Amino acid sequence: MDNPPENRPVEQRDTTTPATALQRLRQKREQLTRDYAAGKLNAAQFNAMYRYYMEKSTIIEKMMQNNPESEAWRSVAAPGATAFLREKFESRLLYCVVLRRGDQTPLMAEGRLSQKAAYQLHEMLKKLWALPAWRSGLVRKAMGDGLWMLLCMGETSATITIFMLQPSTIQTNRVRDLHLDFERANQLLLLRNLPASRMVFPQRALFEQG
Repeated sequence: MDNPPENRPVEQRDTTTPATALQRLRQKREQLTRDYAAGKLNAAQFNAMYRYYMEKSTIIEKMMQNNPESEAWRSVAAPGATAFLREKFESRLLYCVVLRRGDQTPLMAEGRLSQKAAYQLHEMLKKLWALPAWRSGLVRKAMGDGLWMLLCMGETSATITIFMLQPSTIQTNRVRDLHLDFERANQLLLLRNLPASRMVFPQRALFEQG
């Protein structure tokens, strides 16, 4: 049995008047702000989708000012390209490398980088090895050309990931959690400097999910 109209989600209700269409768009903008605050969206996704909803609202308002009797606003209010915008501006993993503390030879490296990005990563690693002390933590940094780097340092190793577009908070936390799982799973192997062939790498799940 179908739900009565008043019990349906906002996006499933009929948009019968310009006022209800504008209300629906306002609610969608409010949901975007909640999703961004919860780490479900990155800044590029939020900005593109918010701008899209604002433009639709502005067009409907101008239509009703110019011709209140027109029904043309309905085509503007119809569901549009937000799924496309969400996907277009979603951060995408390009590269991941896992390093043991004090060893410049990667334990794992997957993905591909441009020559320019590879050079930037190499320079960053030189600074990492030159640090007087190894500090656990998470660093997120823009590299230019739309690239973002996440550096997650644990007690005995580090995971570095390169993304196209800024990763969301959820993506950032996922990298951190996978790195911590890596250290827990391989704790004795890392401490004893045993070969990578004996280790497991939860970080590979990042590519499987992508």
